[in-house]
Amino acid sequence: MKVLLVTTALAIVCQAAGQYDGSRYLWYQSAGTDFHSGLPIGNGRIGALVYGSNKENILLNENSIWSGPFQDRLNPNSLSALPRIRSLLQSGDITEAGRSTLTNMVGTNTNPRMYNPLGYLTLDFGHSSGISSYTRWLDTQQGNAGVSYIYGGVNYTREYTASYPHGVFAIGLRAGSSGKINVTIGMNRAQYVNSQTASRSSAGSRMAGSGSVKLAGNSGQSSGAIMFWSEARVVNDGGTVSSDGKVISVTGANSVDIFFDVETNYRYTSQAAAEAEIKRKLDVAVNAGYDAVKNAALADSTNLLGRVSLDLGKSAATAADQPTNARISAYKNRPDDDVQFATLMFNYGRHLLVASSRKTDSKSLPANLQGIWNEGFNPAWGSKYTTNINVEMNYWPANPTNLAETHEALFDLLDIARVRGQKAAQSMYGCSGFVFHHNIDVWGDPAPTDKGTPYTMWPMGGAWLTLHLMEQYRFTGNKTFLQQRVWPVLQDAAKFYYCYLFMHDGYYQTGPSLSPENPFKVPSNMKTAGAEEGIDIGPTMDNSILFELFSAVIETCNVLGINGTDLTQAQSYLAKIKTPQISTSGAIMEWRNDYAETDKGHRHLSPLFGLHPGTQMSPLKSAALANAAKKFLDRRVSGGSGSTGWSRTWLMNCYARLFLGDNVWSHAQNFLKTYPLANMLNSNSGPPFQIDGNFGYTSAIAEMLLQSHAGVVHLLPALPSALGTGSVNGLVARGNFVVDISWSGGKLITAVIESNLGGPLALRIQGGAAFTVNGSPYLSPIQTVVGSTYTIARAI
Repeated sequence: MKVLLVTTALAIVCQAAGQYDGSRYLWYQSAGTDFHSGLPIGNGRIGALVYGSNKENILLNENSIWSGPFQDRLNPNSLSALPRIRSLLQSGDITEAGRSTLTNMVGTNTNPRMYNPLGYLTLDFGHSSGISSYTRWLDTQQGNAGVSYIYGGVNYTREYTASYPHGVFAIGLRAGSSGKINVTIGMNRAQYVNSQTASRSSAGSRMAGSGSVKLAGNSGQSSGAIMFWSEARVVNDGGTVSSDGKVISVTGANSVDIFFDVETNYRYTSQAAAEAEIKRKLDVAVNAGYDAVKNAALADSTNLLGRVSLDLGKSAATAADQPTNARISAYKNRPDDDVQFATLMFNYGRHLLVASSRKTDSKSLPANLQGIWNEGFNPAWGSKYTTNINVEMNYWPANPTNLAETHEALFDLLDIARVRGQKAAQSMYGCSGFVFHHNIDVWGDPAPTDKGTPYTMWPMGGAWLTLHLMEQYRFTGNKTFLQQRVWPVLQDAAKFYYCYLFMHDGYYQTGPSLSPENPFKVPSNMKTAGAEEGIDIGPTMDNSILFELFSAVIETCNVLGINGTDLTQAQSYLAKIKTPQISTSGAIMEWRNDYAETDKGHRHLSPLFGLHPGTQMSPLKSAALANAAKKFLDRRVSGGSGSTGWSRTWLMNCYARLFLGDNVWSHAQNFLKTYPLANMLNSNSGPPFQIDGNFGYTSAIAEMLLQSHAGVVHLLPALPSALGTGSVNGLVARGNFVVDISWSGGKLITAVIESNLGGPLALRIQGGAAFTVNGSPYLSPIQTVVGSTYTIARAI
């Protein structure tokens, strides 16, 4: 056995096959040709897109490679300009308030850093025409991918594994006959490669390299650039090895295994420290061997992904047996034939979340706009963390679909961003606590981003992300986590709003603020009549977020026994937050006044935050608000809302919260007919890819089958009539209840609920029907016992 060392500027993946269950596998009979047909896998930090061609180019990403160091973009004029802007808004001069806001409060540089690619790992097998029996696949239950085909009478396979336990990518190359593997291995990056060399010695072969990113506007690389170093070790069984100084060539081998890692100065203070970590990981992986690395990776992924199993029914005839690209095409015309495609998309979303968001170290990073998969140095919207819907939507399925571990990376970034946000709160608003606006980057840059009145000045991003910490507690019930991790952030977030909010018309109000990305027409009595503006006082979404924030503070105080100012101040502020208002048309109002809309089908559903992901508009809490939310939602849909994949899935989640299962299913089918790219990644009816729609879809299917936000564990709250028979196992309700449900004839048959905490269990089943628990009629909440199970059945 010969060991070759390869250090480069990239990353790797690999793994094996199985039966192509239409609810589990993506599979194809041809290689991918572009980003939108490559198969995504990852270990939460390193991502790869597998094309599977005979000259393989594996796109590689590492989640801390961004376009430069931290930049302080805070506008020094903000604090002094704030009083006048508020005065203008209060007196009704929206036009001048918007102009002054953009002049004095927008970041001095309008764009945070952007997520950048690592590059490509290239594998040239010398196979040209004559390939047959080609298959490329991705397993959503094990998280791996592979390729197999016949060439020259020999069966060749490639396995791609992203290993979380070992922190590396591994590729296994195999052939059906001995001595038949020939491969030339190289690295390719379009720009900013600092060094790359290959050599052969008695100790093995080594390809070494490093790279960086360039700052926009600079002629050369910046001393503050993010640097990265990488290494791939190639282990061949048999054959010979050579190098021309740039690539490594293996000929006549029985098998070839490749192990890869990359580290950056985002996490390591020196090149020596980064390279020591690379060596540590690769030493362990190579010594363990490919099979051990693969098996550990699959066991880890299966442990997470296998917690939930979903059966929405069987597809008609052979609809689910086709290659994935053929299924996507067929679904557009005959969606009712392939119900398993809906199940596959649900499973795919969970795979993508596990692959792109794991706790990898103390500076873990969450899934961004593209998860961790990006090919461009100037990607759409910078592939940032957009906090006015997108990054939050990424994590909607984390807790309900039993993947709480994936949430932790978001909290690590929030820790970094909070320190930056404290400076922003003081500099821009003269307040303690922390704030950030509608985008942050890898450094947690809190300053307002871009420059436009409908989207830039929205000081609620920190509050919304803080609520994710609270949700993690509500699902897990971990009081230590609540005390040590949630409470300091929650307290800090509330502290900002105690200072920032101001009284207007008898309520605490935000401002200058906006309803994310939706402008309105200025009324004739508020300056430039008919002009489009976005800046105003107290949009409905802000009030709904503040309701949830102050409610979370009160809940935490009650759980942890905290009294005094923390509790009373939250109670006092909550009492003076305006509840969602209903317009004369009967719909939820978006702004403080019933302004004329500029886009009746706008993609954002911001005024319905209190419906989803919030709680105020739940039918079980307020029938009036729920009805007004439905009116608003229906109006948006009739105007064309859902024009992007992520917007369509937000509609699905909202209809689920209204218990309208047929609406959920209609939009689910529309989503599957319209938005999946060839590799099933979500789009905007075509490129660019945004991963939030994949996650929003998975969340909506879970909300359709189980809800727990309104104080009860609600079984089948929005079951569509099209799904007559099915089951789901392993979903999680708040209170740490694990729930299995089966139904037939469109009605609940049985559910089994396991209590992991032993808390009280309040229950409801679809339509409020009567039911039994362990054979006895359900009359009131049950005090459960830790580890016990409770069987629910519809009353006969």
